Amino acid sequence: MIVTMNRIPINAEYGAQFEETFRNRAHLVDEMPGFISNQVLRPTSPGEPYIILTQWESRQHFEDWVHSEAFTKGHAQSGSLPREAFAGRNALELLEIILDTARPDLTPEPHGQPFNPHG
Repeated sequence: MIVTMNRIPINAEYGAQFEETFRNRAHLVDEMPGFISNQVLRPTSPGEPYIILTQWESRQHFEDWVHSEAFTKGHAQSGSLPREAFAGRNALELLEIILDTARPDLTPEPHGQPFNPHG
């Protein structure tokens, strides 16, 4: 299993609009094979980014999503926020789950290569 963590810096005055974008998201990812969950985390400290976590059964499932037509459609509405809503560039991280106390039977994700969203 893997988790993606997308850190998105949002200017405070656009926080509510950013959150609303996720509440009204297309939900296309929910239908993808291997998709487990999506969490939107609001920062508690000023200047910290929002964090979007997704959990997947495998890295391959996530990469299939990234290269799908559904991904392109699902992210089309992210352009609905003005440029000034963003306080900087996002940072996407791909993390391999090696231990989950809620799932003691979990087989750790094999150690993979660095993630290249364009490759």
